[in-house]
Amino acid sequence: MNRPLFPDVIVNGETIPQADIAAEAQQHEAPAGKPGVAWRSAAKALVVRNLLLQEARKKGVVSEPAELGEGRRETHDEALMRNLLDDAVNPATPTNEEVYAFWEKDPSRFMSPPLWEASHILSACDIGDDDSVAAAKARAVAITKRAHANPKGFARLAHDESDCSSKASGGALGQLGPNDTVPEFEVVLVDMEPGQITLEPIQTRFGFHVVKLDACAEQNILPFDAVKKQLTEALQKAAWAKAAQEFVGELVKSAEIKGVDMLAA
Repeated sequence: MNRPLFPDVIVNGETIPQADIAAEAQQHEAPAGKPGVAWRSAAKALVVRNLLLQEARKKGVVSEPAELGEGRRETHDEALMRNLLDDAVNPATPTNEEVYAFWEKDPSRFMSPPLWEASHILSACDIGDDDSVAAAKARAVAITKRAHANPKGFARLAHDESDCSSKASGGALGQLGPNDTVPEFEVVLVDMEPGQITLEPIQTRFGFHVVKLDACAEQNILPFDAVKKQLTEALQKAAWAKAAQEFVGELVKSAEIKGVDMLAA
């Protein structure tokens, strides 16, 4: 007779099907050749799920599945667990003093993003065509020399030479923040000074760019009032997560669980 690879997991007399644990294990990472790691993680997750569902049924929690957006709706079990936790987990809202104290520990954690005002001249090319790339680069190098010879004429040069629609505004791209442009472009802006023009063209998937930094606003520490709402919400979420963990911990302590050690790392 073949024995199962892993023991049955039983929670307060209810056996979790091996097939359910195997399916859940697909969502857990494990070192190569060590399926037991993923199996134990999956088993623990399903033990917690079962304990929450058992507690919800014991307390007569009503299942009211909610819409989750994009055509997805909660399952009956998901609604039971959510409603149980909504009723059982009610941490105190952090006071204004507590939020301020958290901010005051290290205000430098809360910085405004840098902002740049930049202009560019694009020499476009088909990035997959070597001849097109070489021609665009040579053209961009020539444009760079012209831009450095007459920095004040950058806008006029962009209007006449750029392959970007921004040519209509003299190459101006407006105000840019982190992730507003491609990484190769942004990394150049970080090291530039206002009024500076790149010494060499910058290559991106669009072609080659001659870049001029018009102005920049450095990162600054955000005042408490600017981050108070965000911090309050973050501390509320952290408090809820801690209280929910403690609630589950009490369920585990009072439960009869066989087949997996819930306290093992």
